[in-house]
Amino acid sequence: MSVKKSQGDVSLVSKAYILENNTSLRNFLKDRRGYLLVKRLFDIILSLLVVLFILSWLFPLLCILIRLESRGPVLFIQRRVGYMGRSFRCLKFRTMRVNKEADSLQATENDPRVTRLGRLLRDSNLDELPQFINVLLGHMSIVGPRPHMYKDCLQFSNVVESYKVRNLMKPGITGLAQVKGYRGPAHDFDRIFLRFQWDAYYIRHARFLFDLRIVHQTAMQTLGNILGRFLPGKDQISVAGMEWAEAGDPLFLKEKAVSI
Repeated sequence: MSVKKSQGDVSLVSKAYILENNTSLRNFLKDRRGYLLVKRLFDIILSLLVVLFILSWLFPLLCILIRLESRGPVLFIQRRVGYMGRSFRCLKFRTMRVNKEADSLQATENDPRVTRLGRLLRDSNLDELPQFINVLLGHMSIVGPRPHMYKDCLQFSNVVESYKVRNLMKPGITGLAQVKGYRGPAHDFDRIFLRFQWDAYYIRHARFLFDLRIVHQTAMQTLGNILGRFLPGKDQISVAGMEWAEAGDPLFLKEKAVSI
């Protein structure tokens, strides 16, 4: 991917989305101590519920189906960039045939490496369910910027100044950028820049109720994806969106519905 850096846009990012008044990391964490504690408790409780009541029966079923369709491990385990730039092993159900480019080349639309079952898992986000184990281990949170491969993190950091601000929060299974539609590979500056906008906005304005709204929106979008996949005539399913409007911030848009 070849992406051109726009100095004007990058300057805007630095001024508008880096932490206000160049607040030190220590003060940043101190100011959010209560929120981060509640967030961690929520992460543990919800992850335990998912592991006990969903993964406990879905995991063995998908193990059989994945192994029947293609040879290779059931889980795809990849080094990703985590909190404060630390490395961790990110878990996913394997959705591709085993290939040498899995750690360097993101999946594209109609990627021939993706299996039929893998496409279903990707479309429904079910491939990311093992990441609730990452959350229990403390590597991730339920809500936060999505974790990148090291290759992508370095490349995007060269394109957008202060891109690594994203690493001030634990990476999430879902995030503001994802519910805004920025999923999958980013092939140009606009996609990288807009995804960073939403991630940086989330970091600056993160609070527990905000997290709950993102989780709710993710659940509605996932349900819409699944229904759209299996129900005839349901290609466009509109689910209730969140009212993102917030006084004084032009980034927040008031969205009444999301088309899936």
